Amino acid sequence: MKLEQIREAAERVARSAGMEVLDIEWKVGKQRMLRIYLDRPPSAEAPQGGLISHQDCEFVSQQMGVIMDAEDLVSGPPYVLEVSSPGLDRKLLKPGDYERFQGRRARLWLMQPVEGQNYFDGRLAGCSGSTVRIELREHMVEVPFANIRKANLVVEF
Repeated sequence: MKLEQIREAAERVARSAGMEVLDIEWKVGKQRMLRIYLDRPPSAEAPQGGLISHQDCEFVSQQMGVIMDAEDLVSGPPYVLEVSSPGLDRKLLKPGDYERFQGRRARLWLMQPVEGQNYFDGRLAGCSGSTVRIELREHMVEVPFANIRKANLVVEF
């Protein structure tokens, strides 16, 4: 499989519709699955980004299906192509995500402990350089971006 070529094709298709590719996952289990997560970048009208609709996902899925077949980007047994939005509990993958979602509640899992902890649940307080700030009830914690193993927003109602 040519994951980098798939990403490039997905980015071209998404960009043509005013979206961007947030992430691509390839999973092999009972079935082979290629999952593409779309995002709409921040704008003046939507500072935290816009919503991804069902029609947006359908458009990218149809376009990618044609490209992937024509360019033979996934060989072998059949696979499932799934195109979706990142969801309310979206992953935080880039330093800019921590700035973009400042003020939102998030969970961070670390590779190495910071202040004796490998896990934090608090409010994002931005990112400067390579340091992510997260506000806990008691105080502010600074975490090196390179030390974050996994992070995602927390759904609040």
